[in-house]
Amino acid sequence: MLTVFRWLLRLTVGLIVLAVVAALLTWYFAVRSLPDYDASYRVEGISAPVEIVRSTENVPHIFGETDADVFFALGLAHAQDRLFQMTMLRRAAQGRLAEVMGPQALSADDLARRLGLYRNAQASLASQDQPTREALNAYAAGVNQWIGIVNDGAMGRGAPEFFLFPDVITYWTPTDSLAILKLMAAGATGAATDEIMRARLSLADTQHGIEIAARPGIPADLPAYASLFPNARLGVPERRTGPQDTPEAMGYLAPGPQLGGNAFGASPDRTAADGTLLAVDLHSSLTAPSLYYLARLQLQEGGVIGATIPGMPVIFAGRSPSLSWSLSPAAVDDSDIAIEEVQPGNSDRYRGIGGWTGFDTRSETIRVLDDAPRTITLRETANGPVVPSLAPGLRDVTPIGHVPALRWTGLSRKDASMSALIGVMRAQDVAAATEALGHMTAPALNAMLADRQGVTHLQAGAMPERAEDHPTAGAMPSPGWLPQAAWRGVLALSRNAVEGRDGVSIATEEPGRSAMRHTRLTRLLQDRDIHSRDSFIAAQLDIVSPAARTLLPLVGADLWFTDDPAAPGTPERQRQDALALLAEWDGSMSEHLPEPLIYSAWMAALQDRLIRDEIGPLADDLFRLQPNFIDAVYRNRMGASRWCDIVQSAVTEDCTTIARQALDRAILDLAARFGPDVASWRWGDQHQARHIHPGLGAVPALGWIVNINQSVSGGDFTVARSATKGRGDDPFLARDGAGFRGVFDLADPDSSVFVTSTGQSGHPLSRHYDDLSGLWRRGEYVTMSLDPELARAAATGITTLTPKP
Repeated sequence: MLTVFRWLLRLTVGLIVLAVVAALLTWYFAVRSLPDYDASYRVEGISAPVEIVRSTENVPHIFGETDADVFFALGLAHAQDRLFQMTMLRRAAQGRLAEVMGPQALSADDLARRLGLYRNAQASLASQDQPTREALNAYAAGVNQWIGIVNDGAMGRGAPEFFLFPDVITYWTPTDSLAILKLMAAGATGAATDEIMRARLSLADTQHGIEIAARPGIPADLPAYASLFPNARLGVPERRTGPQDTPEAMGYLAPGPQLGGNAFGASPDRTAADGTLLAVDLHSSLTAPSLYYLARLQLQEGGVIGATIPGMPVIFAGRSPSLSWSLSPAAVDDSDIAIEEVQPGNSDRYRGIGGWTGFDTRSETIRVLDDAPRTITLRETANGPVVPSLAPGLRDVTPIGHVPALRWTGLSRKDASMSALIGVMRAQDVAAATEALGHMTAPALNAMLADRQGVTHLQAGAMPERAEDHPTAGAMPSPGWLPQAAWRGVLALSRNAVEGRDGVSIATEEPGRSAMRHTRLTRLLQDRDIHSRDSFIAAQLDIVSPAARTLLPLVGADLWFTDDPAAPGTPERQRQDALALLAEWDGSMSEHLPEPLIYSAWMAALQDRLIRDEIGPLADDLFRLQPNFIDAVYRNRMGASRWCDIVQSAVTEDCTTIARQALDRAILDLAARFGPDVASWRWGDQHQARHIHPGLGAVPALGWIVNINQSVSGGDFTVARSATKGRGDDPFLARDGAGFRGVFDLADPDSSVFVTSTGQSGHPLSRHYDDLSGLWRRGEYVTMSLDPELARAAATGITTLTPKP
């Protein structure tokens, strides 16, 4: 027995030693991939020495003799800090995520292949102007130089994630940058998913009952969707089983808009220092690291500084000495779904305008980690690629014997959008920037441009030209064989300047859905005659919900202080306490208050109770709050109060009863999670900004290390937007928000401020992985100057690149 004990002791000690050694080796190899920002490298691809000066926040200030050298160094800096993120973005655009992530990425790969993101990017390379091709080539050379340095120096493969993923790091090409821009365009449009939802509501006979995904220009008298296919089999949508969303851990390509932004500006006559002001939010899915990366470039036209996306040599929001700009996706109807009829008995042909026509068909193989490869057949029609998996619910509106095809401006193979973006960086004034944006195709952009004379807001990109007799005006899927459903051409939006008001211009991401946010911003800006940088910061960080201020007085009109005092600890007392809190609340969605949590849970329960009995399982996909709908119901616009009656019940319910029942349901759920004391609940307990690592975020234990979680104020309709997940076990988690914020003051350019939602580095062991996240949460910023001497004086590291002889 003693011998057995001794051997067990030795075995235990040995296992502990092995575990310690394994941990030390893991730490050693992970730390090896941390870049040395004070190093000097002899490199190929530059014409003269280049300096990359790192600030305290790890922002690279790049100084070179030529623009090509500066873009080379930007590529190297991006690769130093975000190589894993860049390769994952590239894989997402190529449709090759499953090679490293397994079967869970198959749906994203299938969609990327069908959209042809990478093929269209490759074809569009020839459409770029010469300066842009030179910038792309130099940028790619810089990325590849860093990959070479990592390989030659055995520097941990460039990022610790590469030890866990069997990924061969191939060299970067200009096409890769164009493909990532195509990926961003795909993540910026929600027009097709809105079409699908309208059609599903029409099939549920509620087409005019819920104004879902409203957009300007949509006619009120749309035909019933079923009438477009009188001889086809269509029915009420049925409940689907299994996961319907692209996994959260990817965060790169998912149905519906993932990118957006707000921007607002004031002309010199409305500012304290007689200089133009511009404030910018760029919205994205919350990933770790953030999608955005701060950088300063010293180009021949002058210095530029702002927010880049690793993988592209572009500043999407920033400033130069004479110009500041914001380029964020605009919610325009840039796509249509064409329903194609497949020839009976011959699945290789479809019904075209001129008769039965053969599909353009090809096969591609998707390799899958730890699983058999999948071969998919890609088909295209005259209207575009066949995309059966574009979005949840598309199968519900596709008749039997038909397939859906996508018309989208982003499918262009002559897309010069990268040239337009780089042209804005080089512009010296609004006129030159506007001229550059004339080459924009996709994504369609809200461009806010400010120089010393004033602010200009315009939309840039391509917009389809539809026939006046289009059967659905592009608002719902339409038969692909109808001549009047085909596009007449594509229009440029860049000349459509949007007029400001009294020297103030505002651009919000979605004119329909964000009307309340736009109204709130307008009021904040018009309430002051003179603005400063600090007043713009205060407006940018505003967390008052206009939706709450609108809905609560309506929904609770007959509930405030109407019951006799109830005994403590009873459900009736909890309701009274909740109503008392909400009656005194100003709509501030502060993480430290209980009212935002009570309000959000109440409205979610109320909307579900209003619609579920009439549209059934379709309510599962209407998980976003629709304030306009609830407002219409409680104001009884056009008889909308009928939604309060539960059709399956014998009695006739009124809206006050439904409001009370919904509040009781919300309180019951919240009490089960946070205890019976209503006043002790906190919005921040549920409203967490969860930045998910795109590769390791879903891995147990590792996710705890690489994901960044913190409570945050704001909500879906606040200016400081932090949109909620809307469903599942944690419906109030923040799923996206301002990945970048900036305020630019052309009267005092060096006082301009910037911040991203995580940190500059993508390395989980770097101190710059999350060092900006606390500032972002608290509404703080960092300053960045274009003065070279200031940058060098505050440098924490200088990387020197010298050309090889």
